[in-house]
Amino acid sequence: MNYSALAFTDDIKAIQERMGSRGAYERVEKNSDVEGLTAVENRFIAEMDSFYMASFGNNGFPYVQHRGGPKGFIKVIDKQTIGIVDFSGNRQYISIGNIVKNPNVSLILLSYPLRARLKLYAQAEVVEISENPFLFDLLKPQDYKFKPERLILFHIKAYDWNCPQHITPKYSLAEIKEMIEAKDQYILKLEQEVAVLQARLNTL
Repeated sequence: MNYSALAFTDDIKAIQERMGSRGAYERVEKNSDVEGLTAVENRFIAEMDSFYMASFGNNGFPYVQHRGGPKGFIKVIDKQTIGIVDFSGNRQYISIGNIVKNPNVSLILLSYPLRARLKLYAQAEVVEISENPFLFDLLKPQDYKFKPERLILFHIKAYDWNCPQHITPKYSLAEIKEMIEAKDQYILKLEQEVAVLQARLNTL
């Protein structure tokens, strides 16, 4: 897998050359081969509760869709494959229709708290639940209310990490609650220590 080699077409290389960045990216391209997802990507994916997917339609336009679910709903199957249960939504089926004609997609997994962004090129495969109930059991989220329609596998062709520049940190209500609880526990601990010290001073 080499994200740069796949992403940098001749037209893109020409622009890089004109803008003065081709030399640096040529070195990146020569040193970007990876065998597949590592433990770092696996941990990152396991914490995701959403991602963005771009597919390409017969109308000549790309289509970008937000996909969400509970934390960990994107499952790593192996070094080259991740998958999800496709929940019932607005029933437009634009992404599914695009994938049927052109399985090539691009995914962005974005963590606002970490200011980290994982980009993936993949080929999407639609799998009917009745065709592979074992895979459904592997991919289905636990303790989450949903209506499944199908499964989608993403066979990864390349991936890369983006820099954190211009990513504004944002936090979910659950993350904010966790931070507040930690702060409250710390304040309670300090108050207890102050009370102990005050009691000791009163005995002097």
